[in-house]
Amino acid sequence: VQLQASGGGLVQPGGSLRLSCAASGSIFSMNIMGWYRQAPGKRRELVASITSGGSTNYAGSVKGRFAVSRDNAKNTMYLQMNSLKPEDTAVYYCNLGQRGSFYWGQGTQVTVSS
Repeated sequence: VQLQASGGGLVQPGGSLRLSCAASGSIFSMNIMGWYRQAPGKRRELVASITSGGSTNYAGSVKGRFAVSRDNAKNTMYLQMNSLKPEDTAVYYCNLGQRGSFYWGQGTQVTVSS
């Protein structure tokens, strides 16, 4: 399984970005995908996750600002990030879990700064 994340960049506070994560390889119909982030000097943390059935979960710090979605036909997950804050600055990683195994994509940098 390979995961390819994209869509990061530099944005001003209050702005928006949309991240994408495309999965390829042996993807089973039942899985869970998630976005994690890691800021300098901090531990990697869960941002949002979504099951293949569409159930979602969000970190409290992003609830109401971020929205995770997925297109199962394309094995692609998205993260719409609105009202971005400087504290959202981090490397964002996508993750896929299925049948007891977990896979990571490379990170994409998100920088929120004026």
